[in-house]
Amino acid sequence: MFNFNKLSDLTLAPAHYEGGEGDEKIDSALALKYYVLFAEVAGAVAVCLGEPYLADSLGFLSKYRLDLPIYLLDRESFDHLYNRFLEQRTDRELSEIGGSGDDKMSEVAEEEEGFSLAEFLRNKADLLSSEEAAPIIRFVNALFYQAIKKGASDIHIEAHEHKGEVRFRIDGALVKYVDLDARIINLVISRIKVISNLDISEKRVAQDGRTQVRIARRQLDIRVSVLPTYYGERVVMRILMESAEIPHLKELGFDRQLIEGLASLLTHSHGIILVTGPTGSGKSTTLHSFLQKVATPQKNIITVEDPVEYKADNINQVQANSKVGLTFAAGLRSILRQDPDVIMIGEIRDNETAQIAIQAALTGHLVFSTLHTNTSTGAITRLVDMGVERFLVSSSLLGVLAQRLVRKLCERCKEEDELAESYETEFGLKRGVKIYKAKGCAECSGTGYKGRVAIGELFIPDDEMIALFKETIEEHSIRDLAMKKGMRTLQKQLVSLVANGVTSMDEAIRIGIKEK
Repeated sequence: MFNFNKLSDLTLAPAHYEGGEGDEKIDSALALKYYVLFAEVAGAVAVCLGEPYLADSLGFLSKYRLDLPIYLLDRESFDHLYNRFLEQRTDRELSEIGGSGDDKMSEVAEEEEGFSLAEFLRNKADLLSSEEAAPIIRFVNALFYQAIKKGASDIHIEAHEHKGEVRFRIDGALVKYVDLDARIINLVISRIKVISNLDISEKRVAQDGRTQVRIARRQLDIRVSVLPTYYGERVVMRILMESAEIPHLKELGFDRQLIEGLASLLTHSHGIILVTGPTGSGKSTTLHSFLQKVATPQKNIITVEDPVEYKADNINQVQANSKVGLTFAAGLRSILRQDPDVIMIGEIRDNETAQIAIQAALTGHLVFSTLHTNTSTGAITRLVDMGVERFLVSSSLLGVLAQRLVRKLCERCKEEDELAESYETEFGLKRGVKIYKAKGCAECSGTGYKGRVAIGELFIPDDEMIALFKETIEEHSIRDLAMKKGMRTLQKQLVSLVANGVTSMDEAIRIGIKEK
C-alpha cells in the first residue's frame, strides 16, 4: 500500500483517459463513480485505487483492457485525490454552463438572478437520482448572486429534521431566503466544500476554508465555516471585501465633527488608537479605513488578524493561528522585528497583547486595535484591568472611538409609533415629537429596515483628562469630564436618530439608548 506524501507525488490525469496503444478510452467521470482514478505518477499515467472501494473498482476495470500500472493507496491519500477529482469535475461542468475562464468559479451571469427556485424544488426528485450536478452548481451560484444583490454580509445554510434553510444576514439581522429539502441541502454543502478545498467525506468535525468567486464582474473572497450539528452540517459563509471596496474615512457614515477628529488623530506618527464596540458594529471596517488613510509607499504597514477579513494589496497581513502558537501576542512580537511604521492588531484580548501594544506605541509606532467595551471611556478601565500601568496608558493613548451600526427604517413602509408619549420622559425626547416604528414590506424583505447608519463617540484625552487618570480610573468620572469637554455620546445620537424618524425606538433600545 502506498502513501504519496499527501499527493505531493501525484498529479491529475486529463478529464478523459484516451488510452495507450491497445487500450480502450475511458471516461474518467464514469470511472470516478467506481472509485477508479487516473493520475500521473513520475510522469506516467497510472490507475489509483482505494482499499475500501477495491471490489467496485476491480469490477469496473475488469470490463476494459488497460496496460497501466495499478497503485493501491492508503485511505488518506486516496480520499485527498478523490476530492481533487470531484473538484475538477464540478469545475468543468460549471465552465460548460457559465462560460470559460481560469477562475475556480466562472463569472455568474446576471441571468442567474432569474434562476427559478420553484423549478429547482419541483425537480428535486430527478436531481437526486441524476448524475448531472449542474442544477446544484447553478443554485450555489444563485445564492452568491442574490446575497450580493441584497447586500448580505453572511450566508447561513442549516439543516433541520425535515428540511434545510438558507438565510442571509442583511443589515445585521438574519432574513430567511428559502427552505430546501434536507437531502438537497447536503448536496449544496458538498458543492461549497469542494470549491473551498474542504474534505467532503468528513462530516464529524468542524472545518474552515476560503474560496473566491467572481460574480457580476466582482471578485469576492468568501470565508467558509462548516459545523456539524444534530441534524446535519451547518455552513456560514462570510462575504469579505477587497481593498478597493474598503470605504474611505469620509464614507464611513460618521458626522463631520467626528470625521475631523479621527483625521487629526491619524496624523500622529506614534501612539495607540482604539476602536470599541460589540461584534458586528463595524470595527474591522473602520480599522481598515484607517490603514488606507495612512498607507503610503514610504510606510511599512503590518497587521495581525484573526481572521484576515479584508485583503489589501498595500499592507502586509498576518493570519493568527493559535493551533500553531501564532497568537496575537506572538505575532505582535514578530512584527516588531520587521521594522514596521504602522501596526494593526485585530483585538487586544489579554495582558500580554496589551503590554506589547502599549510598548510599541511608546517606542515610535502608530498602533491600531480593538477592545470589547461598550463605551469609549470604558477602554481606560479595561486596559488597567488587563494590567497596564496608568502612566503607560496616559502616555500612549491618542484616542478611542466607540461605534455602532444602527438599522434605518424603510422609508416606504415605516409608520408612526403610537407609544411616543411613553418614551418622552424616559429617553429625553421633546414633547410632542413624532417617532416611527418598523412595519415590513417587499422593499425591505419584511424586516421594516433598509440600510444602516454608523454612529460613534470619540474620546480624545487632553491634559486635564490625563491628570485625572493619575487620581482615578473610575469610568463615570472620566466620562463626565469628557462630556463637559464636548464629547457627543452614543445615547444622544440615538435619541437624535429616533426624533428625526431615521430609526425606531425598538432599534435604539437594541443598540443601547439607556445609559448604564
